[in-house]
Amino acid sequence: MIIDILFLILGFGLLIKGADLLVEGASSLARLMKVSDLVVGLTVVAFGTSMPEMFVNVFASFTGHSELAIGNVVGSNLFNILVILGISAVVYPLQVTKNTTWKEIPLAFLAAVLVLVLANDQWIDGAETSSLSRIDGIVFLSFFVIFLYYVFVVAQDYESLAEGHEPVRFGMAKSFAFIALGLVGLVVGGKWIVDSAIHMATAWGVSESLIGITIVGVGTSLPELVTSLVAARRKNTDIAIGNVVGSNIFNVFLILGVSAVIRPLPFAPKNNFDIGIMIAATALLFAAMFTGKKRLLDRWEGMAFVACYVIYVIVLINRG
Repeated sequence: MIIDILFLILGFGLLIKGADLLVEGASSLARLMKVSDLVVGLTVVAFGTSMPEMFVNVFASFTGHSELAIGNVVGSNLFNILVILGISAVVYPLQVTKNTTWKEIPLAFLAAVLVLVLANDQWIDGAETSSLSRIDGIVFLSFFVIFLYYVFVVAQDYESLAEGHEPVRFGMAKSFAFIALGLVGLVVGGKWIVDSAIHMATAWGVSESLIGITIVGVGTSLPELVTSLVAARRKNTDIAIGNVVGSNIFNVFLILGVSAVIRPLPFAPKNNFDIGIMIAATALLFAAMFTGKKRLLDRWEGMAFVACYVIYVIVLINRG
């Protein structure tokens, strides 16, 4: 058990460092290729902070541990909204742009609802079992392509406002080396986390879903936590909230989509509770845009978000 916990911690360390190296290398490469900073932020950084979830889910899918794969995405998305945005708002109230309020948050809500609809074959079609099939995975990936198109349209709208690029930090060879090292860290860290989580779930007599939603979901959200807290401290509130909302969209449309395409993910009806909480948390974020000062996530709302997450975890533990 101690060895499993040690490998879990080391795995998280490798994941976070790997994602950091990948973002550094890819950002430098993008600047060498004269790509705008906005495009880098909306694609490379958002993708990089979602890489831990991606690699954990890929390994979980290949090894047939569907509860861990689905639990990781649901747990990560819940932690992103209730804890990361909650703490960030306590650090500094988050002013949200009109675009994020009316387009990106509703898209994150749609993603959460789609998980509920596509996973419940028994409930909707009267099938004998429920799962996220390969076709469901393709549906998720199709929405991800639409989201990417939206990102590039937004980037083009703002590109003319850019006053130049940050200086290139690395040469071509060093950029590729960082990307390669980052991928190695993600691969090794992802495998260690999945193996350790499975062993811990077996030893503790709890479901893989509970481990995925709590320990793995929180651990893979650490890059988003660091990014949003730093942005909040610097009063760059749009990055703080945009990073979380964008990551939640990536997690469902890209990561869950890829996971289901690799191998269909059997779904247990008991997990509808957690998906329902994910939907409710996203709806709560949207509603918070209209309470108090318009399009502002205030400190008291941030504290309420964190309190909701604590209550949810207590319910999870009691449920076992």
